[in-house]
Amino acid sequence: MAVSILGFEEIPLDPMPLTSMPPDPDGPRAKVAYRELAAALRQDIAAGQYSTGERLPTEVELVAQTGLSRQTIRRAFQELTAEGTIYRVQGRGTFAVPGNGRYLRSFGSIDDLMALSLDTELEVVEPLHVQASVALADQVQPGTDSVMTISFLRLHREVPFCYTRVHVPLEIGRKLRELPEVAELAEPGARAPLTVISLMSRASGRPIHSAAQNVTAVAANADVAHLLDCAPGEPVLQISRLYRDRELLPLELAVNHFNPARYSYQIQLRTQVD
Repeated sequence: MAVSILGFEEIPLDPMPLTSMPPDPDGPRAKVAYRELAAALRQDIAAGQYSTGERLPTEVELVAQTGLSRQTIRRAFQELTAEGTIYRVQGRGTFAVPGNGRYLRSFGSIDDLMALSLDTELEVVEPLHVQASVALADQVQPGTDSVMTISFLRLHREVPFCYTRVHVPLEIGRKLRELPEVAELAEPGARAPLTVISLMSRASGRPIHSAAQNVTAVAANADVAHLLDCAPGEPVLQISRLYRDRELLPLELAVNHFNPARYSYQIQLRTQVD
């Protein structure tokens, strides 16, 4: 996203002003038109042209301003939405996300959490392994004394902003380890653009139906501080999520630690529709 961990992305070539965008022809030009529009909008947002709460131009307005097709405009908006630079409110319009130089992703569903793989990478710290822990087992598989655990960093543009430990029941962990995507993560430092929860339905045979989330601030211990490049004892954001299936049986416990200097957490609250 333009609002990255360390700031706005530099554009190698100055994007064309919105008012001078060329028509949207068929052929190679059409393949890059939406990216140039997205770059121009990023630059406007970075320059503060759209303050918090101020609506961006609509698709119809941008068609008139740029001469591009509505499909191209929509694709540019989709890219900016996926990277967290903008968000869209049905019936109200499209708005810039106030990121303050931090990685910002808007969450309103489990699908949104899975979409982290669109613009971040997982880097393995500890490959999937058996961990003896009655306390953890009580949360994901009561009556046992061990879980399967994998830990990893979440990176955006090569910069780590989150350290995560995922714990799953032994049976699910063994099936998870057999998946090709996880088999490629068998060594520390291995990377992949994926989320563990996106693999859970294949490993367990039961799709994720809900998640209980707990958010708090904790002092970074030495290991977390080293991995997230912050000082030991510095406050970090801890978000724990327990994922369950439709029968409310636990599938996965994920404990995340975020460096608040590199990450901002946003939740979209939606009204109940009768």
